Amino acid sequence: MFDIDKWQEIFSTIQKNRLRTFLTGFSVAWGIYILIVLLGSGQGLKNGAEHQFLSDASNAIWLQGDVTSIPYQGMQAGRKIKLKNEDFDYIRHNIRGLEYITVSQDVPNIKSINYKQEKGSFMVRACGKDHDKLEKCTIINGRFLNETDIAEARKVAVIGKPVKEALFKDEDPIGKYLDVSGILYKVVGVFKDEGRQDNDRLYIPISTMQKCYNGKDYVDVIWFSTGNANIVQSSRMLEEAKSYIFSKYKIDPNDDRAFVAFDNNENYKQIMDLLNGIKFFVGIIGIGTIIAGIVGVSNIMMIVVKERTKEIGVRKAIGATPYSIVSLVIQESILITGFAGYVGLVLGVITTELAKKFMPTTDYFRNPEVDLGLAIGATIFLVVAGAIAGFVPALKAARIKPIEALRDE
Repeated sequence: MFDIDKWQEIFSTIQKNRLRTFLTGFSVAWGIYILIVLLGSGQGLKNGAEHQFLSDASNAIWLQGDVTSIPYQGMQAGRKIKLKNEDFDYIRHNIRGLEYITVSQDVPNIKSINYKQEKGSFMVRACGKDHDKLEKCTIINGRFLNETDIAEARKVAVIGKPVKEALFKDEDPIGKYLDVSGILYKVVGVFKDEGRQDNDRLYIPISTMQKCYNGKDYVDVIWFSTGNANIVQSSRMLEEAKSYIFSKYKIDPNDDRAFVAFDNNENYKQIMDLLNGIKFFVGIIGIGTIIAGIVGVSNIMMIVVKERTKEIGVRKAIGATPYSIVSLVIQESILITGFAGYVGLVLGVITTELAKKFMPTTDYFRNPEVDLGLAIGATIFLVVAGAIAGFVPALKAARIKPIEALRDE
């Protein structure tokens, strides 16, 4: 039941000791403020790292030939390993667990790309039909390349949003033809990619590139995603693909320069584990700061009990129960820690939101934010900690004997 007299007494005691109460509350508020800001900053680092993976599938594996550095099975060092369509077909049909797979090859010697009087210089990349899934680009108009485009080596192109804006202005580009160094390509789609450097390009069918630009049957990169596979499963897929390539092209298994293989799954996990570790570490620092503040509250309550020894003795002499004495001290402790903690929490959230709004966004730090569940949990922790901080002084107060208290000088 709400005891107004008890709360009036608590507020009166606080008012008589304003400086002491302020300093005690400040240590608690500072602790929760630091906790919220540190955790918000940790989340900002994590968001920045996750943004780095937005431009490509985080569960992707890349395979690319290079130059051998070790002689093997009668083959000389210095051979250029060039992957082919048949390698793509083998991996697509024989590696278990693949989700999407594509190939890519940049088209060389593109002088300019024209539409009517508009001209521009953009990258032209040949690829497969699932390339948009792995590149994580979003089609905002039209469609991406399909199986028929690849099978028939159609002269079609999907252009990035900056290409559309530079060459077509406000005109709808779908169905229009681009002059790519003398070859006309029909625009079938417009895409947007979260990776800023990946928007200034055109995608054309890999088969078209091989026929029109003397690409034979070579591909530069074979790129596939591993779906929901874990690290062990994705590593198995990578090893199966490497084993096939090494065997077919007679590459020494110890030749690290002959073949480039990159598993984004492992890289993503390592970075996320590191950032989660940083968040955990800064959380420990913040909690330690809060605990230091709570200890300060407990010490102050011990002083309060000491100062009010005679008063407590008088209360007990006229019939005050141990429960009423304990509740009086604990409630004062909870009030100080709860209010100060709430102030620190609000200031921490405000600081984080201001940083989110006004700090320049970078590739490594973006959108610092505070988890609502974390904020509520911190508030509950403060209330419990406040009760614990006042419990020991409260027990000491409850054990005071009236006669000894009245003798206290």
